[in-house]
Amino acid sequence: MKSLLAAVLWAFVLVTPGYSQVKREQVSDAALLELSLSLFDDDKPVTQRKALEQLVATGRKDVASALVLAMRFASPEFGRSLSKGLEQLTRAKPGSDWADWMVWQEKNPDAGTMPGFASLHATMHRRIDPNFDLFLKGDKKHDIRLEEITWGGVVKDGIPALTNPRLVPVWEATYLTGDDLVFGIAINGDIRAYPLRIMDWHEMFNDVIGGVPVSLAYCTLCGSGILFETAVTGRLAPLVFGSSGFLYRSNKLMYETATNSLWNHFTGKPVVGSLTGSGLELKTRPVVITRWSDWSARHPTTRVLALNTGHQRDYRSGAAYGRYFSSPELMFPAAVDQRKLKQKDYVFALRSSGAEKAWPLKLFQGGAVINDKAGVVELTLIGDASTRTVRAYRSEGLQFKKGAQANSVVLGQETWQVTEEALLSPSGRSLARLPGHIAYWFAWSGYLGKTGEVAEGGRK
Repeated sequence: MKSLLAAVLWAFVLVTPGYSQVKREQVSDAALLELSLSLFDDDKPVTQRKALEQLVATGRKDVASALVLAMRFASPEFGRSLSKGLEQLTRAKPGSDWADWMVWQEKNPDAGTMPGFASLHATMHRRIDPNFDLFLKGDKKHDIRLEEITWGGVVKDGIPALTNPRLVPVWEATYLTGDDLVFGIAINGDIRAYPLRIMDWHEMFNDVIGGVPVSLAYCTLCGSGILFETAVTGRLAPLVFGSSGFLYRSNKLMYETATNSLWNHFTGKPVVGSLTGSGLELKTRPVVITRWSDWSARHPTTRVLALNTGHQRDYRSGAAYGRYFSSPELMFPAAVDQRKLKQKDYVFALRSSGAEKAWPLKLFQGGAVINDKAGVVELTLIGDASTRTVRAYRSEGLQFKKGAQANSVVLGQETWQVTEEALLSPSGRSLARLPGHIAYWFAWSGYLGKTGEVAEGGRK
């Protein structure tokens, strides 16, 4: 009889208008947090389900944040129950799994987060790695939504950054094939190559190139390696970065080692922790992806990352993320506008030139020279889609054409030299290179799409 009465009352709860408002007044913030913690008691399924029923009965839409978090770690059976509970709370049906509800959450910021969610979020991730407390515990300043910070599947520094790694000359880099892709960097005559087959496993290096302290923040999920200067105003020493183990909209959240602040890899800004709101923004530098054979031929004095990094990894090409790179799907959820381009189409992103602009990589098929504008900046882009190689230079209105050689462009009857730092005319005129990098469309559009431009050539 009691069970029948409970079922009747539960049905009344779900259909009676105004019930959620009554319950909102009766359930304390502490009780909400306690019930939310019970969602993670896998060894107490009865307690789990009772907590879910009570949370749904509140009718509070902000409770959805706790249910979505619980879905990430729930058994398939309880995950289905959580999805049904979310449908009752939100009156939405985006799908039945965690990824579906994460995208719904991204698109519905008005849902908010329940009181105590930051504590819940920190507590649950502490169970994975106590070091996550450095990033999440306490009342952390933040300018991204905490409910969208998700675990990337590794512990803090589980993807170890390389700091001042060992470099070798060309003739010692016998482990590389000509077709291996490298990040090519040149600063003040200091020429370096960092192979992607190694960086896939480390996703970050901290180094000094040409006297300039830099970090390459490489988000394999975003397909983007961005070179940042790490000497910033107001700091005595350059910033040093590592991989936190967390993501935001399928984008790497790196951390700064002195303050343990989380930074958005794509924007170069602190987003959680003591540096949030400080106005700090890392300056970008040019970096190019190209074939090792092309880079070493252009720069025979280059130094290249040694195979012996001090870590035991399978550094064969494609060993780390080969399946992800060849798949059209994302590994982690993010809302993507695919009206112009597919989510994992590559683009070249121009950065820190007064305007953010993206060019679909397919525009460079077969090798191409493109004369264009980004805002008021006139520029020339030289690239080859087959190797994801694009370099951008100021053009000052000059209209260049493809040259006979890969490292040249033509202006009228003049052949200009394409270097890592500038376009050089026979008479010595110089047009500076602009910073930019390759990225997947979903990453660029997710962070810069609202304010940036997209060159013609996207999918209609």
